Amino acid sequence: MVGIMEADMQVWGRIWVTRNGNNLIGRGRVTLLKKIAETGSISQAAKSMKMSYKAAWDAVDAMGKTLGEPVVLASTGGRGGGGTQLTAKAHQVISAFDSMEMRHQQILQELTAEFNAALRL
Repeated sequence: MVGIMEADMQVWGRIWVTRNGNNLIGRGRVTLLKKIAETGSISQAAKSMKMSYKAAWDAVDAMGKTLGEPVVLASTGGRGGGGTQLTAKAHQVISAFDSMEMRHQQILQELTAEFNAALRL
């Protein structure tokens, strides 16, 4: 059995941003938006994440409602087919979340070091 002194503990945490009690964005929704940007399709993004189209659409719709503006723009089919692209606001949200999450990881590393140091006293 490994003793406390021999094995470091790890502090974990996740970030969600809410607005007026409504979930706006977290890691899963950021991934969904990035997949939509890559594939140009909510359906393809959903498939790549092993989620239903309805769940993906509901997440996209909820983000838009929470922000007060859409996060995707859809074009209907035609000769080249339809598609979906992210709005400028969606790109801003992704960028802000990624920056915040990077800082959050740094804070978790600092807390982990502090916790482990405290256990060694």
